[in-house]
Amino acid sequence: MPRSRTCVLILLLPLAFVFYLYMSLPSPAIVDQSSYSSIYHISVKDIEGNNVSLSKFTGKVLLIVNVASKCGLTQGNYKELNILYAKYKTKGLEILAFPCNQFGGQEPGSNKEIKENICTMFKGEFPIFDKIEVNGENASPLYKFLKEQKGGLFGDSIKWNFAKFLVDKQGNVVDRYAPTTSPLEIEVSRHFPSHTH
Repeated sequence: MPRSRTCVLILLLPLAFVFYLYMSLPSPAIVDQSSYSSIYHISVKDIEGNNVSLSKFTGKVLLIVNVASKCGLTQGNYKELNILYAKYKTKGLEILAFPCNQFGGQEPGSNKEIKENICTMFKGEFPIFDKIEVNGENASPLYKFLKEQKGGLFGDSIKWNFAKFLVDKQGNVVDRYAPTTSPLEIEVSRHFPSHTH
C-alpha cells in the first residue's frame, strides 16, 4: 500500500503545481480590444462625441484616413478625397476621416475647431470622427485592427498624416496606402459592380 500512495502523490504533485500556477495568473480585467474578428465589431466616436458602431457601414466600401488640418498634404488630400467621395458615394463609398495630432502636432484644435476647418475650409462632406491616436499604447482599437490586418512597409506603424486603408463591402481590409498616395490613384471602382450597357 505505501508504494501505491507514493505513486499517487507523484502523479498528483505536478497537477497540483499546474493548478497553482493557473490560479496565480492574473485574470484579464478587460478584453484585448486589438483582437476584434471584424471591423464591424468596433465602435468609435464621431466628432460630436457620439458612439458609432462601424456595423453601420456594413455593405459599404470604406476608405479610412487619419487626417490633419495643418499638414503639407492637407490641401491636395482633401480636394481629392472630396472628388472621390462625390464620384462614388452613391455607389456605396464612405470616407471615414479620423483627426490625429501625432505627426508634427498638425491637428492641434478641439473637435469643434477641426469640424469647422474640415467643413468650411476643406469642404469635406464625408463623416468626421473624434480625434484619436493611431500609434502607440493609446492607439485607437480601430487602428490597431487596421494595422494587424494590413501591415506597412518598414513596420506596421502609421508613418504620417493621410495614411489610407481600403475596406471592401465584406469588411476585409484589402489595401493600405502611404500618406503620399493620391486618393484618386486608389482603385475603389474595382469594388463596385461594373455597369455594362
